[in-house]
Amino acid sequence: MNRKTKPEEKETKSGDTSKTEPTGTGLDGDLAASATEATAEESQNNGTGEPDLESQVIELKDKYLRLYSEFDNYRKRTIKEKIEITKFAASEIIEKLLPVLDDFERAIKAFDASNEADKAFKDGIVLIFGKFLSILNQQGLEQLRTIGETFDTDFHEAITNIPAPSPEQQGKIIDEIQKGYLLHGKVIRYAKVVVGN
Repeated sequence: MNRKTKPEEKETKSGDTSKTEPTGTGLDGDLAASATEATAEESQNNGTGEPDLESQVIELKDKYLRLYSEFDNYRKRTIKEKIEITKFAASEIIEKLLPVLDDFERAIKAFDASNEADKAFKDGIVLIFGKFLSILNQQGLEQLRTIGETFDTDFHEAITNIPAPSPEQQGKIIDEIQKGYLLHGKVIRYAKVVVGN
C-alpha cells in the first residue's frame, strides 16, 4: 500500500495513512479554515459570490462613514474645548484683581470729596485706573450695567429692597453696592444691588 498522502495530511510513525492530522496548525490553520468556509458560503449564494461581496462592501462603507463622522465630531469637540479653556484660563487671576479695581474706584471717589490741592495726585490714579481697566477689558472683562436696569437674577444679587421713589422704578435697580463683571459673556461676579419695590 504505497499510496501518496495529501498535502494537508502527514503519515504517522507507523507509516499508516488511515489516521491523518492537518499540517496547518494555529493561525495558518484558522486562515485556511475561514477561507474554506467563505468559499463554501459563496458557492451557496445562488452559485455566485457577487451578492455577498456587494453586501460586504456596503457594510464596510457604512462602517467607514460612521467611524469618519465620529472622529470628525470628536475633532470639532476638542477644538471647541481648547478654545473655551484658553478663553477662561485667566478668569481666576482676573477674579482676584477685581478687589484692586474696586479700591481704585473708591480712591477716585475719595479724591472727588477732597480739596483741589490733590488734583494732580488724583489725575495720576485715574490714569493708572484707566490703563488697568483697559488691559482687563482686552482680556474679555465687561462691567455689568446696573442702575436703572430691570433686576435680573442671572446677573444681579439683591442685597436689600427699598420702596421705589416712583412707580417706574418698581422692580428696577436703584443703587449699586458692588459692581458685577462678565468675562467673555460669563458672569464671574454678580453685581450687588438695591432693588425698588
